[in-house]
Amino acid sequence: MKTLTLDRINSFSESEFIEELGGLFEHSPWIAAATWPLRPFSALEQLHEGLCRNLQAASDVQQLALIRAHPDLVGKAARSGHLTAASTQEQSAAGLSQLTPEEIALFDEWNQKYQDRFGFPFIICSRLNKKDAILNGFHNRIHHSREEEFAAALREIETIAWFRLSDRVAK
Repeated sequence: MKTLTLDRINSFSESEFIEELGGLFEHSPWIAAATWPLRPFSALEQLHEGLCRNLQAASDVQQLALIRAHPDLVGKAARSGHLTAASTQEQSAAGLSQLTPEEIALFDEWNQKYQDRFGFPFIICSRLNKKDAILNGFHNRIHHSREEEFAAALREIETIAWFRLSDRVAK
């Protein structure tokens, strides 16, 4: 649903900018707030780069809070219907809303292992991955260092934000 144009975004007041783009990064409108002064944007890619620069410039504490704002894949929030609309759509598109009870238990097990090891949820762009690729991601990434996974989570979040932005803005 492409409801915005770049021209319209460039004309937004600060509050409108945050209202419309604050949800690109899960429960973290501060990224949009920090990006508003960079207007005008000449391309959607430039807007995304500005958002990502502000994410990268944030403190470790802010970045960790953003990572922790993401729900577990197939977690309790998903099963109880408490995800954001974007997260619900993304997990469903990856086929994660149609798992067997055994597959759900497997995701619960991997989510807990990952959370125990790193202290934050496993993040992967579900638009680019289906169930098996996501499970392989758990297997492959569980052996990384915390620093590697922290960086991987931020990269995945930037990719997720790109898709969410592309959904909202007509090129």
